[in-house]
Amino acid sequence: MNPKVDFYFNKAAAWQQEVEKLRIIVLDCGLTETLKWGVPCYTFQENNIVLIHTFKTYCALLFFKGALMKDEKGILIQQTKNVQAARQIRFTNIREIIPLESTLKAYIREAIDIEKSGLQIEFKKTEAFTMPEEFERKLAGLPELNTAFYALTPGRQRAYLLYFATPKQSKTREARVEKYMPQILKGKGLNDS
Repeated sequence: MNPKVDFYFNKAAAWQQEVEKLRIIVLDCGLTETLKWGVPCYTFQENNIVLIHTFKTYCALLFFKGALMKDEKGILIQQTKNVQAARQIRFTNIREIIPLESTLKAYIREAIDIEKSGLQIEFKKTEAFTMPEEFERKLAGLPELNTAFYALTPGRQRAYLLYFATPKQSKTREARVEKYMPQILKGKGLNDS
């Protein structure tokens, strides 16, 4: 156990029993415990394998390369349609975790084996993402925006496309495009400061 991670488990009031049990299970598989993105992350030879995180209605184990796992028990969940690699196993009560302990350990060992093998997720290309018409019009009307957008890394382009395409209403998509045009023109990604 990494003392730097203890605070996370001490503050998890709603899910304390559950996350503590998950921590014991994961650590029993020989992974290294660290803190990344403010949550407990477990690594093998410095490669991310699984993390524990909580939400309002559930807590979860998230497997970074879950899409490559066999999921023989059918318990892995894709958070949203846009998540390409990670998969979760969700829990709403410690009574759901206890009978799955051996299964969870088997899934963790499989995730470690995937990492050892060097298998990689084949991510969708940027061209496969939806280009919202509101953004497409801006790119067509402002050559400098078009140039700046296509000069961004593919990952930054995808982040913008996902963010711009998510709202159902056109005016919200338009507002997002307007808000982030200066950021794109500066050559920065969605979350760059």
